[in-house]
Amino acid sequence: MKTFLRHQLDRYAVRLEELDFLLSREDIMADMEQYRGLSREHAEVTQVAGRYARYRQCEADLQGAREMLADPDMAEMAQEEIAATEAELPRLEEELQRLLLPKDPDDVRNAFVEIRAGAGGDESALFAGDLARMYTRYCERAGWRCEVVSANESELGGYKEIVFRIVGDGAFGRLRFESGGHRVQRVPATETQGRIHTSACTVAVMPEPDEHQAITLNPADLRIDTFRASGAGGQHINKTDSAVRVVHIPTGIVAECQDGRSQHSNKAKALQVLQARLQEKDRSERAAKEAAMRKGLIGSGDRSDRIRTYNFPQGRLTDHRINLTLYKLLMVMEGDLGEVLDGLQQAREAEQLEELEGQKG
Repeated sequence: MKTFLRHQLDRYAVRLEELDFLLSREDIMADMEQYRGLSREHAEVTQVAGRYARYRQCEADLQGAREMLADPDMAEMAQEEIAATEAELPRLEEELQRLLLPKDPDDVRNAFVEIRAGAGGDESALFAGDLARMYTRYCERAGWRCEVVSANESELGGYKEIVFRIVGDGAFGRLRFESGGHRVQRVPATETQGRIHTSACTVAVMPEPDEHQAITLNPADLRIDTFRASGAGGQHINKTDSAVRVVHIPTGIVAECQDGRSQHSNKAKALQVLQARLQEKDRSERAAKEAAMRKGLIGSGDRSDRIRTYNFPQGRLTDHRINLTLYKLLMVMEGDLGEVLDGLQQAREAEQLEELEGQKG
């Protein structure tokens, strides 16, 4: 193992002692926000420190087995021990390298998912509805909660635009690479000649802003309108101007919410979505600058990136960024996204490992 990795790993044992002390203090236990943050770090540090302890034990076992080779009675057992340990050490080293990769602090956060119909008219709106259902089903499998923030339904079904909030530990980190252009190829229900049409939707996945770190919105930069909510929702929701639209005048970014029953709760949610969109604008601009210097495998998450094709006649899903093709499209559309998301995560980790190697040599 390289020296710089050992130095980094040695620091984890020290940090674990610090965290054990901090988590035993009454003042920190009384502050739930701080306690949760330290508990999460404790779990991560414990995992790394535990694997590193196992790695060092393997090194000691290997040294001991090599010394045993000199004893004819122990040589056969020593050879078996050496073979097993030499096979385990590279696996542990690779695992430790992955655990040391830099983590985005936003990865643990809840997420907002925004789906917009693009080229393709009604068929695109129907596909937006299919994507919304796919993500909702995936969230159910993951034990996460989905809340619709706003939805603009199309006449034939589906959505011109839908925004929903996903509440679950690590939701953003798991879904972050879904941002970009999604293309569908299939025979629409409205097509009488049986011709295959191509249409598209864009998806944006944004971390829910941290209340303590959120962008401070200047009230003078906001225009807030109220209007009557449309669509299903019962008698109450259609008789009051409870829906709220917020416009950020300097950027023109708009957010609205009509899902809640009160104007107050809708305004709070709309402001949250607006903050998420403003932060995502900053994030995407930074990513574009980085991509100009180094085109990452995963891409920048820009809406113009065509990331995936859903080919229904062939039952095929292709993620163009990592050249992954799966012939189980119907299962994926029912929320079986694990294999795709795992592939994207592994590709990102491989990129990070390459960068780490390049920096440290």
